Amino acid sequence: MTFMQVIDCKTSRADELNRLMDAWIESTQGKRTATHSIMGRDRADSTHVVEIVEFPSYEEAMKNSNLPETDRIFQEMVALCEGEPSFTDLDVMRDEQLNKIVVRSFFENVINARNFDAADDICTADYREHDPSLSSYDVGLAQAKAENKETMEAFEPVATIESLVAEGDLVCVRASFKGRHVGTYQGMEATGREISGTGHATFRCEGGKIAESWWNLDDLGLLQQLGAVNA
Repeated sequence: MTFMQVIDCKTSRADELNRLMDAWIESTQGKRTATHSIMGRDRADSTHVVEIVEFPSYEEAMKNSNLPETDRIFQEMVALCEGEPSFTDLDVMRDEQLNKIVVRSFFENVINARNFDAADDICTADYREHDPSLSSYDVGLAQAKAENKETMEAFEPVATIESLVAEGDLVCVRASFKGRHVGTYQGMEATGREISGTGHATFRCEGGKIAESWWNLDDLGLLQQLGAVNA
């Protein structure tokens, strides 16, 4: 079970504390078990600083605490604080990366269910799509819907998300797809051939919706499978 430790302290030397955390990261390289660390300063009280550190489990956190580098940095941290820092140990009950949810919804509803109008709710009104296979590398929502509808109706693809990684407002997807050439595609009449391929996409989210996307699909592989170009 994922474990988190919240370190709460008062200090007028936040910049020094920040540099101390840099030193801890450098000194524990290859040894630490912490996977994620966030430090924040209270907007209402600039001396109130909170650090949240994530670990794969409580047991891994204890291994991290027992590192001599961690103990040394902690002693230096105490010297920078006004009083002893407080610690809150948390077993994570729920971990939702909300931007991942909206991207999964795009794949499930727009691509696999071919509900193209669902993009109106999933994407922002000023959504921009970047895809070298479209008529322009920078198109708006209406044009993206129209062009993608033609492609998806030609192949009726089913996409599978192989991996999904989120950081900040960006979500990166590695996906595979399978389908059949059942409709006209870029002037090519339906061949009935089965097609498959892979691709990567990066989404930028804003306010719980997708505001921008960049796509890289195996277009050459697709044309080879259709017999339009030689392998």
